[in-house]
Amino acid sequence: MSKKWQYNENNKEKAIEISKEFNINLLVAQIIANKKLSNEKIKIFLEPTRHNFYNPFLLPDMEKAVERILKAIENKEEVLIYGDYDVDGITSTTVLMNFLEERGLKLKYYIPNRLKEGYGLNKEAIKQIVDKKIDLMITVDCRNIWYRRNRICK
Repeated sequence: MSKKWQYNENNKEKAIEISKEFNINLLVAQIIANKKLSNEKIKIFLEPTRHNFYNPFLLPDMEKAVERILKAIENKEEVLIYGDYDVDGITSTTVLMNFLEERGLKLKYYIPNRLKEGYGLNKEAIKQIVDKKIDLMITVDCRNIWYRRNRICK
């Protein structure tokens, strides 16, 4: 393996300028300076709003997913959120649960045991969820879902 580390030369003057202008720690300013962001992009990076996010409807079948969730809310269905055990999986599960609970859904969640079940969706967990008569399962942070779904659910 002949990979080489690449690193940015520190621009201390720019970092100091960013630190003063945006009233941030010099280390954070140095990281931002290394990214060579414009002042407008720095402001978005430091103070993002929901208008700075990507449009979720660019994801395939997002309309279908939203319609299905709205149906679950309307019919007061029991919904389970299946996350992953890592930080972004637990965070995604929590954020989605909070959002959907505010809209009146009765929710459960499932986070697989890393040591016993491994990563992502697993057949035994899905069987348990089906046995509990959950109306809708929403997955978050489950990579390779299309491959796994076809392999697991057959």
